[in-house]
Amino acid sequence: MSVALGITRPPLVRSVPVHHAEDLIARLPQAPPYAWVHQGEGLVAWGEAARVSVPPGAGRFDWARRWLAEVFGEAHIDDDVHVPGSGPVAFGSFTFDPDAAGSVLVVPRVVLGRRNGRAWLTTVGEPPIDLVAPAVPPGRVVYGDGSLSAPGWQHAVARAVKDIRAGRLEKVVLARDLLATAEREIDPRVLLERLARAYPDCYTFSCAGLVGATPELLVRHTGESIESLVLAGTTYRGATPAGDRAQAAALFASAKDRHEHACAVASVRDALTPLCASLSVPEEPELLVLPNVQHLASRVRGRLADGASVLDVVAAMHPTAAVGGTPTPVALEVIRELEGMDRAGYAGPVGWIDARGDGEWGIALRCAYVEGRRARLFAGCGIMGGSDPEAELAEAQAKFRVMRYALEG
Repeated sequence: MSVALGITRPPLVRSVPVHHAEDLIARLPQAPPYAWVHQGEGLVAWGEAARVSVPPGAGRFDWARRWLAEVFGEAHIDDDVHVPGSGPVAFGSFTFDPDAAGSVLVVPRVVLGRRNGRAWLTTVGEPPIDLVAPAVPPGRVVYGDGSLSAPGWQHAVARAVKDIRAGRLEKVVLARDLLATAEREIDPRVLLERLARAYPDCYTFSCAGLVGATPELLVRHTGESIESLVLAGTTYRGATPAGDRAQAAALFASAKDRHEHACAVASVRDALTPLCASLSVPEEPELLVLPNVQHLASRVRGRLADGASVLDVVAAMHPTAAVGGTPTPVALEVIRELEGMDRAGYAGPVGWIDARGDGEWGIALRCAYVEGRRARLFAGCGIMGGSDPEAELAEAQAKFRVMRYALEG
């Protein structure tokens, strides 16, 4: 009997090649969607063959790995595709704070995948019959303050700067939330379609009500190879190409942003070194240009030493300095003291894992929790000793534009 999968016999998981799957998001039915799409490729899914709330605590990733081993181990797998993401797959979202409840893993009943031009369909048992109904935009959207008003959040930033200058820590990432109420019920498919179209270089995701498009790849695990894209240090897009170049030059010349980026890269390097037989860390960052902002970016690559799964890597890396701070334990204390809210899955790991241990996980940025007509949006900024509260508020507002566009179109 398969207790985890809620059925009385081991399920058959079948992956078969398919055609005409160019637009993954357009194939989603009117059901809670699961998605991980980048430049038109990735996975979308629906239905639930198994779902579990992961207990909070320091061992939550180990618990999740054991649960998945049980679930995947119970299945009869017929995989004619044999690529990362074929066969049984679980989507997951983990809370930023390890002691907070709300982490979840879901094994969908139907997964549609596309990778390197190949497409496939995976079903678990008898798939549900779901019709693809048109997605209706949410209509007019009204916004209100979240846990802190704009002046209140600026005050929190000023307090953080004071702590940094006093030597308590080097960096802390402070986030704020914004509440949105729409005219009609919010269909996540509308948000996913808009995000994937406008931000194809980001990773558009949906899992358990958390929807967004993150620029930050925490880890891609393929066989023994891993890759992480570290982002820290942000500026705006210029109004003209010349303005863009000037903004980029100022970002590269900024001692504050370069130090912030160096802290983030160091935290990733320190987390991955014990797991890897080899690790390549670039000496200088590159520039990642998105429609709304520009980031300093470093692509870290490595080869695992002992065949760890992607969740082992996620456990070692989270939280990075890019979303927590330096040193991390002190930064988490400051976040709890100053933010005045539960981040839930914001800035936590979100992504997917297959039965081979391969997968892709990002940091849940540029995102919102969606429920009915309401959405809770999040944005965060890296605070350093030279940070200006007014400038940090403007940066947070720029980052909110991603999800405001998804809601408003």
